[in-house]
Amino acid sequence: MKIYTKSGDKGETGLFGGERVSKASKRIEAYGTIDELNSFIGLAITEVKNYEVKNLLQKIQNQLFTVGSDLASPDTEKNRKHNIPRVTEDYYINLEKEIDKFESRLEELRNFILPGGSKSSALLHVCRTICRRAERRVTALKESENIGNNIIIFLNRLSDLFFVLSRVENVESKIPDVKWEP
Repeated sequence: MKIYTKSGDKGETGLFGGERVSKASKRIEAYGTIDELNSFIGLAITEVKNYEVKNLLQKIQNQLFTVGSDLASPDTEKNRKHNIPRVTEDYYINLEKEIDKFESRLEELRNFILPGGSKSSALLHVCRTICRRAERRVTALKESENIGNNIIIFLNRLSDLFFVLSRVENVESKIPDVKWEP
C-alpha cells in the first residue's frame, strides 16, 4: 500500500465511518493539533533526563493517539458498532496522581516562572503551550459538535502536568527555574 492516496488532493479528508470533511474543519484542526502535540512530545523525549518522566511521556503519546481517534470518529450510531476507544475519566484521574507525585518532589512555587532553564524543560513548556492550543481547538469543536467531555478535562490536566514535568527536568539538570521578574 502506498502512503499517498490522492483522496485529499481537493482539500477534504475522511473521518472514521467514511464521512468526508474539509481539512479546515474544526474537527480536523482539533485532532491535527493533538498530532502536533504528540510529535513534539517525541522531540521532548529525546532530551528528557528523568527516566520516569520519559516513560510517562511515552504513555501519554499512546493516550493522545486515543484522543485523536476519539476526535476523528464522531459518536454516531454507525461508529458505536466499531468499539472505537474513547477517552475515559481514568485518563485525567491518572494525570492528577502523576501531577501530585511529581509536585511533591519540588520546592513550593512562589514566583511565576518563564519557560526555560534546561533544554528538556523548555521543550516541555512548548508541549504545554501546544496542549493549551489543542484544548482551545477541542473546546471550539465541542461548541458545534458532540464530543466526549473527558477530552477537554484530560487536556487541561495534561498541560498542568507538562508544567510540573518542566520543573522536574530543571531539578534533574541542576538548573534553576527562570523566575519572572516584572
